[in-house]
Parts: sequence; C-alpha cells; structure tokens
Amino acid sequence: MKDRLLEAEGANARAGPPQATERVLPTMNPDGSRRWLRPKPSQGAFWARRRIVAYALMAVFFLVPYLRMAGRPLMLLDLPRRQFTLFGTTFLSTDSMLFMLLMVSCLLAIFLLTAMFGRVWCGWGCPQTVYMEFLFRPLERWLEGGYNGSIRFDRRGGFQPRRLLKYALYAVLAAFLAHTFLAYFVGVEELAKWVRRSPVEHPVSFLVMLGTAAAIFFDFAIFREQTCLVACPYGRLQSALLDRQSLIVAYDARRGEPRQRGVVGRPESAGDCVDCGACVLTCPTGIDIRDGLQMECIHCTQCMDACDVIMDNVAKPRGLIRYGSRDRFEGRPGRLLRARVVLYPLVLAGTLGLLVWNLSARADTDVTLLRAGGAPFVREPDGTVVNQIMVKLTNRGSADRSYRLELLGTEGAHLIAPVNPVPVAAGAMRTLSVFVVLPPRRMPDDGMPVRFRVSDGLRYSGDFAYRLIGPDRESHPGEEGKE
Repeated sequence: MKDRLLEAEGANARAGPPQATERVLPTMNPDGSRRWLRPKPSQGAFWARRRIVAYALMAVFFLVPYLRMAGRPLMLLDLPRRQFTLFGTTFLSTDSMLFMLLMVSCLLAIFLLTAMFGRVWCGWGCPQTVYMEFLFRPLERWLEGGYNGSIRFDRRGGFQPRRLLKYALYAVLAAFLAHTFLAYFVGVEELAKWVRRSPVEHPVSFLVMLGTAAAIFFDFAIFREQTCLVACPYGRLQSALLDRQSLIVAYDARRGEPRQRGVVGRPESAGDCVDCGACVLTCPTGIDIRDGLQMECIHCTQCMDACDVIMDNVAKPRGLIRYGSRDRFEGRPGRLLRARVVLYPLVLAGTLGLLVWNLSARADTDVTLLRAGGAPFVREPDGTVVNQIMVKLTNRGSADRSYRLELLGTEGAHLIAPVNPVPVAAGAMRTLSVFVVLPPRRMPDDGMPVRFRVSDGLRYSGDFAYRLIGPDRESHPGEEGKE
C-alpha cells in the first residue's frame, strides 16, 4: 500500500502542478501564465466619439500647466510649500475646512455620476483608459502591423526589432508624460530649470522625474489592463455605487439567447447572437460581456461597436449589446427618480454652497497670534514684564504686501518687533516673534487683555484680541525668582 502511494505521488510530481480546465481570470491562462491581451479595435460610432473626448482630454492635460488666471497658475499642487492653486485661487494648509468641503463634493459627484451613468468615467475619461486605448495601443498596432501583426509577434516571442522600437518610443512618451505630470506639482518654470541643469546638480528632483517616468512606462508597457483589474478599487466598489437603474453596457440575453453559431440553417428558436466572439476579441480587459455585469467591465463600448457591425452583416437590428439598466434588460420598467438620485444632488448642492460661501467670505489676509514656547513671560531685573508672541501672517493676494503691527489701548506698554512693517510675498506665509514690554504692575489673575492692529496701509486692516500674562503682584527690582 505504501509503495502504491509513493508511486502515485511520483506520478503526480512528474505530471506537474494541476491546471484549471478553463480560464479563471481574463488575463490568466489555464496554466497560470500571463495572458497578454491584444484587443482588436472596433471603430464604430462610439469609438469615434470616445476618440474625440480622449484627444480633447489629452490637450487639456498638456496645456493646463502653462495657463494662468489672475496672475497665478491655473492649477498648481505645490506640496513642498503646502499650497494648492486651483483656477487662480490659492489654498493653504490652514484651509482644512475648504479642503474637506472640496473633497466631499468630489466624492458626492462621483457617487451621483456612477448612480446615473455607471462607469462612464472608466470608459470615457480615466487617464488609464484614455492613454492606453488612444495613444499606446494604437502606436503598438502601427509598429507591429495591426491586430494580426501583434498576434504573430506574441507567437514568435522574444524581443524583435519592432518591439524594441516600440518600447523605445514608449520610454520617450513616458518621459514626456512624466514631465507634464510633474509640472502640476512644481510649476513649468521650476521644471524648465530641472531640464536645463545637469542631474548631478539636482539629484533628488532628477530621481523623482526618473521614478515617475519609470512608473508610467511600467504601467502602459507591462502592467496595462491590470491597473483596472487589480490596482483600481473602482470596480470592486461598483456593487455599492450602482443600482438596478444605473446606466451600464450590457448584453440583451432575452434577445440573444439561445446562441446559434453561424447564419445558415438557424432554427426559428435561435436568438440573435451568432456566437462570433467579436465582443470578446475587442474587449480591452478580455471579458465576455455576455456573462453579465462584471467587475472587469469598464463600459468602454467597444463590444457595442463590434456587435453592431455583426448585426448589420446578418440583417438584424442593432443594440444586442447596448446601454441600458439591469431592470430594463430584464423587462422591468425604469425609474428616473430614486432615493440616491435625489439625495446625492441635495447633499452635493449643500456642500458646494458651503464651499462657495466660505470662499467668498474668506479674507485675503490671515493673521494668527500664538504664545511662544518656553516660559510664558519673562520679568526683567527692573521689574518690567516681557511677553513673547508668535505672529503668523499669510498673504493670499496676488501682489506682495507689507503689514504694520500696532499695540492698542495699553498704557505704558510698547511693542518690539524685529521688522515692522513686515514684508510678505504674494501667496506666502511668514512667522516672526514680537515682544510686548509692560511696566511693573499687578497683573490680574486671568491676564491682561490687549488688542493688536495689523494693516497693509491699502485695503486690509484688522484688530485682534490677545491676553498678556505675568506675575500676579507688583514686581520690584531684585525680586525675580521669588514667584
């Protein structure tokens, strides 16, 4: 018995690991190896519309870093300085409320868009889809001789000269996209300095650029559709974001089933689907749309264009694969108004209203008074009390300003500042220490209220309350340290 078990184990070892009887994942072969997808393009009506949208989005992406509004970049996400500029308005790290309202508004807009139109973002606007399907894959097919040429290259294997040329052009495109992408974070002026200088002079920024270009190259040359299938969480969230009335791309099983391959000799009971597989050949994620709503479907409409051509050829009505809702495909009536379609816009309008109101009420100067660290006050030998105060000035305007600091309504006290007025560049923040010197006197237990005035001499002036602290009894020379 033991000998037979050992013999069986040896036979299993020689046979190798068990293989699946059918494909488990769209991008995995039954033996577990990577299945490289070479989708056959279907250039129908929806393809033409998506191409116009894609090239328009590319143009916007390339041009935005060079555009300016109100003397500022149209969009600049300056992480080192913790400043975000959007449409001429600069948000600072202190604008936490504005950031929260903006992020919540974006999130609600995504929920609403998905509830109404499904994964329209994935198929029409996502940069992964736009650049993969309308830049990198067209270049690949052009260099390799179209769809059939790419298939032949796969069968040969290895690195043929044309594929090496393809990867070289991919590297150039990745470098260009990386520089454009980084322009959103450092600005075109700073990026121009990076390009003109030797990498030895700025190794950190050069490595950032090199890493970004390498990541883009890896994404579009190697990882490709895996970004949508593995890395992006959107597909896994669609079960919660979609409902039965959301617009999706789907196969009409009531009309298409039962399938019958070919056209000649079709029985009367056969459905309209001729089982040609055109919808599978053209899918950029490798799925069969006829299997129902799937996480991997990005609603790119390629299967719709492919199927419409086949329906024209077999003299059947178009729309076997089309836009629709799950309820409509199953013969149930559609409902435009439903809970999420009503609640999402209401909440979105509320958050956007709060965002606009906060933006309109926001002053172009921020002043913050903070007590300095360490001892809360210092008593000099002559009995005078000195409070150190940290003043933080933020200039949100588009021009440089100089702010004058004044101490109001405190008899015998005077303000000492290292610089006064204080220059602050446009969109910048400056922090400095000032000192308030009080003559010897009894200090109330809860401190002494004072007011500071900050003005730029032109359009801004504001008064700010502050409370000085000190000893709670009269001080005399030589008594320091007795408190």
